[in-house]
Amino acid sequence: MTTGKINVSVENIFPLIKKFLYSDHEIFLRELISNGTDATLKLKHLTSIGEAKVEYGNPIIEVKIDKEGKKLHIIDQGLGMTADEVEKYINQVAFSGAEEFLDKYKDSAKDSGIIGHFGLGFYSAFMVAEKVEIITKSFKDEPAAHWTCDGSPEFTLEPADKTTRGTEIILHIAEDSLEFLEEFKIKELLNKYNKFMPVPIKFGTKTETLPKPEDAPEDYVNETVEVDNIINNPNPAWTKQPTELSAEDYKNFYHELYPMQFEEPLFHIHLNVDYPFNLTGILYFPKLGSDLQIQKDKIQLYQNQVYVTDNVEGIVPEFLMMLKGVVDSPDIPLNVSRSGLQADAAVKKISNYITRKVADKLKSLFTENRADFEQKWNDIKIVLEYGMLSEDKFYEKAGAFVLYPTVDDKFYTLEELKTNLAANQTDKDGKLVILYAGNKEAQHSYIEIAKEKGYEVLLLDSPIISHLIQKIEGDNSNMTFVRVDSDHIDNLIKKEETTISKLSEEEQTNLKTVLETIVPKQTYSVQLEALDSNAAPFIITQPEFMRRMKEMSQSGGGGMFGMGNMPEMYNLVVNTNSELATSILNNKDKIAQESLVKQALDLAKLSQNLLKGEALTAFVKRSFELIK
Repeated sequence: MTTGKINVSVENIFPLIKKFLYSDHEIFLRELISNGTDATLKLKHLTSIGEAKVEYGNPIIEVKIDKEGKKLHIIDQGLGMTADEVEKYINQVAFSGAEEFLDKYKDSAKDSGIIGHFGLGFYSAFMVAEKVEIITKSFKDEPAAHWTCDGSPEFTLEPADKTTRGTEIILHIAEDSLEFLEEFKIKELLNKYNKFMPVPIKFGTKTETLPKPEDAPEDYVNETVEVDNIINNPNPAWTKQPTELSAEDYKNFYHELYPMQFEEPLFHIHLNVDYPFNLTGILYFPKLGSDLQIQKDKIQLYQNQVYVTDNVEGIVPEFLMMLKGVVDSPDIPLNVSRSGLQADAAVKKISNYITRKVADKLKSLFTENRADFEQKWNDIKIVLEYGMLSEDKFYEKAGAFVLYPTVDDKFYTLEELKTNLAANQTDKDGKLVILYAGNKEAQHSYIEIAKEKGYEVLLLDSPIISHLIQKIEGDNSNMTFVRVDSDHIDNLIKKEETTISKLSEEEQTNLKTVLETIVPKQTYSVQLEALDSNAAPFIITQPEFMRRMKEMSQSGGGGMFGMGNMPEMYNLVVNTNSELATSILNNKDKIAQESLVKQALDLAKLSQNLLKGEALTAFVKRSFELIK
């Protein structure tokens, strides 16, 4: 037996490891199983090239709890180590790695900016153990070795009587970490970190019922058998080629990732690239609707099938963070802070690749089955609209598949809008006017007036639509979007013909004076218009520019500073060719005149869904009195 001191400059590195190395103590199990997996896969490689003259067989990794002995065992059937290798890899290399890491990161490692650090895995054991043993036998024909360390720089190394190849790590669990001797806790960790590791992981056994023989009598009781409880799927869908997988396989994998998710995903995107970096994965589009506040952190990041994090910010473009699925890449640096990660060139390439791949997939889905794509549009639009705003590369490709639905459930691309609407909706200045509604019910009367003129009205109702149309207008100078309730229809798309007013200029001035004394100035700006005599006498509109800036200010990132808090302002358009305008003007009874104006204003408010509460109650009461 040899005893020795690990050669470190820090007298006792273990308290530091416990404090700084990982923000999350539970990660030790992932690290130790990763090391066992690594040792197993290395052996597989050496046997395949003929360097290891042993049978690879069907190795597994086993995790065992000894609750009474307060021990946790992690056993692999991989390469194993000789005593010399234990001395080199455990006492020298790993320790110097841990020390170097601590030296570099001890100020920042406490925050969760550090993602994970493979390679220092073995020493994470001391976060939960007061003593650690390694019993290991190399695949080479050499004696087994037994290493013991109690959390101080002293260790012992002696021969062991282990006869099977591989390594067993025994953790003597510390008093402050006894939760890691609970079966449910270890099960939870294995399920979180090791669900898709490439070597089968055994945790206990389970009872399986054998099938009933064909000639079994009626009272036959099925036989049961105890089998290894393998907790992981070593060959998850993302490690296979798309040609090997059916639509059903992709759906099954989605439910394997999200067992509590009962809705089917709309479609998937299989990522598979090996140059200029390695990346595999599957992203799923779940049903999203119009809510921007959807829970993010549903994409899981793996490194060689080892779970790392579900915070993929910087790796996956922000607009795709609302998707679900898996990204696996050995090229993502795991020992850097998150700000460093976002600046990393390889990571930027990965993010760009994912953006391009998603855009290409959407284009092919649109081209192959447009009707199906249109049907799914409302469930995915929020992601794509956000993508157009936040990623220039996505915006460039989006014209090929981003849709603009009408209130009548027709769908146009931007180019189709330009082609189909140009003849009817180009104004006298040569500008194409795209009319849209934000709410089909609330703006119904305005939509109907536009449709009577033969105009198409789009239904654009996402919370970021004001930002998006601002961007589209910036890139298409001869096109403008206006909400259908932002002015009278003849003002929205101005043609050459103008309607003449029945009222003289003097009468119009008098009418405006009367109206402005009755209509509240702080909310309404009165404007007189000579409209068709069949048009509504009073119409409330909200100027496009003001409303859009206010919406942009409220949804963040744009608009005019402080406009989100401004009170609502409306235009009251009064049709001077209506009989009501003449009646108001000619009514000499001030009380009756005021009553007419208030009733007409309330009717206009009602059509815009602006009449609420006390004002609505008073209007209903007044209306009943009028029909007594």
